[in-house]
Amino acid sequence: MTINRTVDFRRFRAQTTRMTDADMPDLDLVFAALADRTRRSILTALLAGDATVGDLAEPHAMSLAAISKHIHILARAGLVSQQRAGRVVVCRLLPDGLRTAGIWLQGVGGFDADDYDMLERLVEGGLRSAGDDAA
Repeated sequence: MTINRTVDFRRFRAQTTRMTDADMPDLDLVFAALADRTRRSILTALLAGDATVGDLAEPHAMSLAAISKHIHILARAGLVSQQRAGRVVVCRLLPDGLRTAGIWLQGVGGFDADDYDMLERLVEGGLRSAGDDAA
C-alpha cells in the first residue's frame, strides 16, 4: 500500500504569507539544528517552559560550553531565544521556526493525523508479519 501525496507549495505559501522574509526561519538551519539528538532534547525540555543553560545541561554528560554551542545553533536557526539575566542565561522556545518547518513538511507531502494512524497500522502489521517470518 502506498500513500500518494502531491507537493502543495501553494498551501505552504498561503500559510506563510503573513510572515515577512526576515521573519521566516532558514529551513536549512532549522533542519540542521534538528538533526542532532542533543538539540532535539533541549527543545523538548523547553516545551515545559524557560530554562537556564545549567538546567538544560544537567541531563547531558557534557560541559556548559558544549551545551552553549548547541543552544547557539538552535538560536541561529530561530528555534530558541536567549536572554541574559545577570550571570544567568535563560533560554526560551520560539515555536515559529518549528511551525514553519512543519508547514513545509505538510506542503511537500507530510502526513495528516489520519495518515499517521494508517502509517502506525502499516508498521505494526509489518512488524507482526516479520515476527511470523522469523518463527
